[in-house]
Amino acid sequence: MMKPVAREEILDYVTWGEQKPEALPAILAAKKLRRIHVGGVLTFLFENHDTIRYQIQEMVRVERMVKEADIQHEVDTYNEVLGTEGGFGCALLIEIDDPEERSLKLRELKGLPEHLYLRFEDGERAYASFDERQVGEDRLSSVQYLQFAAKGRVPVAVGSDHPGLMAEYALTAEQREALASDLSN
Repeated sequence: MMKPVAREEILDYVTWGEQKPEALPAILAAKKLRRIHVGGVLTFLFENHDTIRYQIQEMVRVERMVKEADIQHEVDTYNEVLGTEGGFGCALLIEIDDPEERSLKLRELKGLPEHLYLRFEDGERAYASFDERQVGEDRLSSVQYLQFAAKGRVPVAVGSDHPGLMAEYALTAEQREALASDLSN
């Protein structure tokens, strides 16, 4: 399992604000390798310890959090996005700019999360598990949190076999290397 972020790793918002400019280039580089675009509207943001720590730090900074319970809540919430033992966690953004088109497409794609997969070199697929609370009665939320049980394997592609969105993206060598390093941490 990816090492969760511990409360002790989270700096107060003033200190983080001072250190952020120095930390930002490495975080942006890590995020770039883990941002996968599929089918023109899906963006998978694979998370690791460092990217989740950054997200927590930013929430603490933006919200100017000082209460221990609030900070711990952010730590606990964001740690849920990390991959489970031998797997990957990610945020999925369904990016459709036009509000009317987005509303229609989110209805059409209601069953999408169960059609999202990682494909491995041998052709086997690991389908996403997701939080049922993110799916409304008649439409999908435009942000989903997914888990993929990869069994310690590095995927070669990310895709969707939903009838309304059939697409697959082959990962680059650099992306596969980044995901492999996440499995070992």
